[in-house]
This record gives sequence, C-alpha cells and structure tokens, in this order.
Amino acid sequence: MVSSAPTRDAEPEDEIAADLAVPYWLTGTAEAASASFLTMARRLPGLLRRAWRLAWSTDRRTTAVLVTAQLASGVAGGFGLASVVGVLDGLLRAAPTPERVRAAIPSLLLLIAMTAVRSALTFAATAAHGRLSPQVSREAEVRLMDLTTRVDLSTFDDADFRDAMGRARDRGIDAAQRLVDMAIELVANAVRLCSAAGVLAALHPVLLPLLVLAVVPNGWAAVRSARMEYRQYLRQFTMMRRKWMLSDLLADRDSGPELRAFTLRDYLLGEVRRLLGIMARERVRLSNAQVRGNLVGAALGALATGVAYAVLVWLLMTGRMDLAVGGAAAYAISVGIGALTQVAFTVNHIYEHGLYFDSYQAFCDLAQRRAEPAPAVAAPHGPALIELRHVSLCYPGADRPAVDDVTLTVRRGEVIALVGENGSGKTTLAKLLAGLYRPEGGVIRWDGVDLATVDPDSVRDQVAVVMQDPTQWPFSARENITIGRHERPHTPAGVEAAARDGDAHEFITELARGYDTLLSRHFTDGADLSGGQWQRLAVARAFYRDAAILICDEPTANLDARAEHAVYERLRRLAAGRTVVLITHRMASVRSADRIYVLDHGRLIEEGDHDALMAADGVYAGLFNLQASAYQLAAE
Repeated sequence: MVSSAPTRDAEPEDEIAADLAVPYWLTGTAEAASASFLTMARRLPGLLRRAWRLAWSTDRRTTAVLVTAQLASGVAGGFGLASVVGVLDGLLRAAPTPERVRAAIPSLLLLIAMTAVRSALTFAATAAHGRLSPQVSREAEVRLMDLTTRVDLSTFDDADFRDAMGRARDRGIDAAQRLVDMAIELVANAVRLCSAAGVLAALHPVLLPLLVLAVVPNGWAAVRSARMEYRQYLRQFTMMRRKWMLSDLLADRDSGPELRAFTLRDYLLGEVRRLLGIMARERVRLSNAQVRGNLVGAALGALATGVAYAVLVWLLMTGRMDLAVGGAAAYAISVGIGALTQVAFTVNHIYEHGLYFDSYQAFCDLAQRRAEPAPAVAAPHGPALIELRHVSLCYPGADRPAVDDVTLTVRRGEVIALVGENGSGKTTLAKLLAGLYRPEGGVIRWDGVDLATVDPDSVRDQVAVVMQDPTQWPFSARENITIGRHERPHTPAGVEAAARDGDAHEFITELARGYDTLLSRHFTDGADLSGGQWQRLAVARAFYRDAAILICDEPTANLDARAEHAVYERLRRLAAGRTVVLITHRMASVRSADRIYVLDHGRLIEEGDHDALMAADGVYAGLFNLQASAYQLAAE
C-alpha cells in the first residue's frame, strides 16, 4: 500500500516560485496588472477604434442601434439630473405645502419621463448588446479556425507558430468579444459621468473639481485591490490548472483503472492538498493586503468626501448656492462617483483585453502569410503517372531532412510499398504523395503537371488516407464512413458496402443504434470502440471515398492476424485501376507489392519487387529475414 503523501505546511521558496510561475499565455494579464493608468489612458483611443471596427464589421445595424441607445440614454439621464433641481426648488420654496407640490410637479413629471426614456433606451441597448456580443465571438472564432485550417501542414511543426496559435485560441477569441463588451460598458459609464459632470458644471463651477476630489481615493483603493487580485490570479493560475487536472484524474473513467491498480489515490490527494494549502496561504496574504489598502482608501475617501460636502455646505451658508441646487449637486456627485469608479475599472479591462486581441490579430496575420497558395488550376483527374524528382523536406528545427533527394515513379494500378525502420521517412514521403506537404526541394508531377501550380484541395480530393492512428471523429458510425464525401448523396447500400469492405459492418450492426450510433462516450448514448474497430472504420472510410490514390500508413496495426489478412485482400482488389501506397513494418504484408521502396534516414536506398530485393541481399532482405526468423522461432 502506498502511504499518503504528507501535508507540507512549509514549502521551500524555490518550489513555491515554480508552482506560482506565470504561463506564457497570461503575459497580457501580467502587463495589464503592472501598467500605470496613464499608460492605459494613452492607448485607450486606439483600442476603442479597434473595438468599433470589430463591432461594425460584425453587424453594422446592431452596432449603430447600440451606440445610439447608449448616447441617448446618457442624455436622458442628464436631463433627469437637471430636473432634480426643479423638483427640489419647488418643494423647498417658502409657500404653503400644496403650492410647493404644484410647483414641483412639472419638474417631477420631467424626471419621471426622463427616467422612463432612459430605462427604455437602456433596455434597447441591452437587447442590442445581447445580439452583438455572441456574433463578435462567433466571427472571431470562425475566422481563427478558417485561417488555421488554411496554413501549410508543415507550419504546425513550427513551435513558434503553435505558441502563437495557443495564445490566440486560449485568450484571443474571448478577448475579441470582451474588448467590444468593455468598450460598450465604457461608453455607457462615460456618458453617465459626462451627464453628472455637465450638471455639476452648470450648477456651480467649483462642483466639478469636488467630484474628482471625492472619487480619487476610493477609486485608487478599488483599482489597487483589483490589480492585487490580478496578480494573485496570475500567481496561482498554474497551480489551479494542475489542481484541476489532478481532480479530473481522480474522477475520470479512463484513469480509474490505473489509479486503483497502482494505489495512487492517497498520493494524488496529498498533491491536491498541498496545492490547495499554498493557494489558501496566498489568499490570506492577499486578503490582509486588500483590507489595509481599502482602509487607507476609505479613510482618504471619507476625508475627501467630507471636504467636498463641507465646501457644498459653505456655498449654501454663504448664499452662493440655493438649497435646491445643493441637494441636486449632492445627488449628482453621488452619481458621478459611481460612474467615475466604473470608468477606471473598465479602462483597466479594455487595456488587458486589447493586449490579448493584439495576439489574436498577430496570429491571424501570421496565418494569412503562411496560408497555402491556391491556384485556380485543378490537378489532373485520376493521374496515370506520378513522378517525384529529387524531392526533399526538412521539418522546422530538425537537424536533417525527413525526406532527402528522393526520386521515384508510381503508375496507375500499381501497389507500391514504403518500408524502413522508424524515422526513415516513410510517413513523410506518403504525406508528400498525398499533397499534405509541399516539398522544399524537387518537384512532384501528376501526368507531367507540377503540383505546386495547382489547387492543393484538387489533389487531396483524389486521395484516400488510412492513418496508423485514425482520428476518432465524434459523429455517428455512418458519418464516420461518409465524412469528406458530403457533396454526393449517400445511400444505405453504398455505406454498408464500404463497411463490409473495411470489415466494419458486423460490429456496427451490434451497436445500440447501428449505423446511427454516436461514436463518443462524452455524449449520452454514445458508444466507444476499440483501437482495432476504429481502424476498420478508417479503412471503410477509405473504401467509401473511392479515390484514385489510396495511401495506407500501417492500416492494420491494431488488427488481429485474421482481420489483417482480410483487409490486405480487399486492398489488392481495390488496387485495380487505382494507385495504392502501403507503409508497414510487417514485411510479409508487402511481398505481393509491384514495387518496394526501402528508405533510410530519408534517403531511398533500395527499390524493386520482393524477389529482386531478396536476391540483392541488402537492407530489405535483412529486415525480412529478421522477421521471418522470429516467426520460425515462435513456431518451434
């Protein structure tokens, strides 16, 4: 039994520092947490322009309605504030009560009307915002996915590109929506602030500075507290992610068997307890620091507010301001304090989300630069001759080419095999043949046409690929077979025929809903398949695709001997009138290939049929005899 991990009350400083490291995709939040308010204010106009362009390009009509409603609501609020003076003036004049009430009624009716108008406009703005915000998020996400799927496949081997994509996906999409949301919120609060400021300026010139004086201390305390919360979030984010991952492992179906087999429960619980202990201590420190800062802010704010109201009282006592005006001014100061505080918060958020939106836009620009060229010319249909001449490809950051100066010819109807040890370049060469990669050197021709001059999708449309580890698409069994051929009508007979050819029909019919069964345990009534069943489904998908070129990368790696033999028999029948490329480590499976190409460290070192290569007694013969001897030893 594995003992429980001890609870550690005192953590080494270097270990805590490692646990609290800020992940790369939160660098924008780190910068926002450290930037001065002046820095944010300088960048604010540019960010607001970007938010406006983003919203306007998404839905012009809704954006116009939203901005108009916000501005009109602020104007109505200003008239409402101004009408308070009339109400108080009527109620406070020296006259019998009925007369004072009658004198206040016109201003009161104006106040009620402006309040109703402002409420209606706020409702309209909220409704418009509810339509616009999800549209912005949708457009940002669709744009990102569209550009990501257009880049050359080799781009995904570039670590810098993957980091940029991670930042754009993790925070950029949300930042696009939040930037628009925060800009709208800023407009609303700014209009409220301007209304209050305008009323105060009209009532008395000295009242506007009093508004600023009253709000600065509390605003400073609030922004300071928010930034401390920012920094706390940053420091604990890595630990929170680790804690979430461990919590998921403790409760996940897939990890459950190994968790129990290795008696890992106590160890993982101890690690979760350790992380929660660090976060709790950090939270206590934050709370204490926030309380101290808020006390200082509250004290200074109370002092500033006292000064503001003292000046207001002095104005009233010296006759420089009527009592009704003083009452309205007090109300306007209260409204202005709330609006100014919200403006400070909103500017901080706009600055942060603007940084993440910069990352999003930078990735979109990068993806556009790395997008595959798509000429209008289509590739030859069903090529009779495929030629590779001195083809080379080196992955980003690699020390040597994955495919190095390879020249070969493939004719329609042939079955060719690519063999070699791990890392010899077999799969990369197959991807070049499939048009998934573009060679860095050399040329690939179909019937004499250079594939670099044609639309890459017109190449891939004529290729079917069976991967060693096929993607487990979360669709129905029927859709898993027909996926990629949605442009043509699907008949049950055609789908079933492909499933039979791939040896998948029998297990599909045993599923709860047959061909309509959803193949994902993440959804209700979803089914899970074994590795061999997924591979049979991938073979069925290749048969259904009915392509001129079939590329099989270890298509039977997860199949038993009987199923493997059946699949290869069907592949040989499918080869009639088509080009078939086999990649396998099982030499017995390639004996009947028309030609066998042997690769070593990306270079083509041998070629010929089985008999010729065995007679040459080279690398192929050595690999074949090595596997054959293993079978012979097993038989003995």
